[in-house]
Amino acid sequence: MTRNIDMQAAATVLQQGAVELKGRFLWGSNYTFLVDARQGEQVFRAVYKPTRGERPLWDFPEASLACREAAAYLVSQALGWELVPPTVFRHDAPLGAGSLQYFIDHDPEYHYFHFSNEDRQRLRPAALFDLLVNNADRKGSHILVDESRHLWLIDQGLCFHVEHKLRTVIWDFVGEALPPALAADLAALVEKLQPGAELAQALAGLLSPEEVQALRVRAARLRSRNRFPKPHPNRPPYPWPPV
Repeated sequence: MTRNIDMQAAATVLQQGAVELKGRFLWGSNYTFLVDARQGEQVFRAVYKPTRGERPLWDFPEASLACREAAAYLVSQALGWELVPPTVFRHDAPLGAGSLQYFIDHDPEYHYFHFSNEDRQRLRPAALFDLLVNNADRKGSHILVDESRHLWLIDQGLCFHVEHKLRTVIWDFVGEALPPALAADLAALVEKLQPGAELAQALAGLLSPEEVQALRVRAARLRSRNRFPKPHPNRPPYPWPPV
């Protein structure tokens, strides 16, 4: 997938197309499948995470991770950052309701811990995105680079909790002022998250009202402080394992 693809067209096929199971990924805590989504002549390979294959967690609502994956895509698109591959929540997928995310062709050996300094410097939007969505599990292998050198973020199931849950490997920019363009995008997002706004209504179908409100508060706080914050002093800042 390259940045030249029509993100909305891909999302439409994932949402409406016929879905065919192709295989199962054996890594990960939850059941995850490779599928093809087909509509007319368009065929997109995708990662399918059925809700009933999610392992229960003590600190996240049961059967909610797939919805969080789809919510992360909506937020990424609303910001204009195109960090999250096209992702949708479908009720009529082969093994029941779940998320479908466009599959990114990439070198799995090239991830955060192997990035060049040049690629590390491109991570400011990714770092800010994790702060915004309160990502509890941003491992190094969840940051991909495709063949066109575009950066992508995958595995956003553990996001949007109302409590502070942030655990990420991206702490490269602590104390820096936010780049003006990113700060402006945050300010625009705050408005898009106001009650009744289109984005807020779309997220209401995927997250609880409290989680949407917490997202709006985090966006406003990040914009107001205008700096990449330090890790929370009383909580582990890194995921485990980190890769």
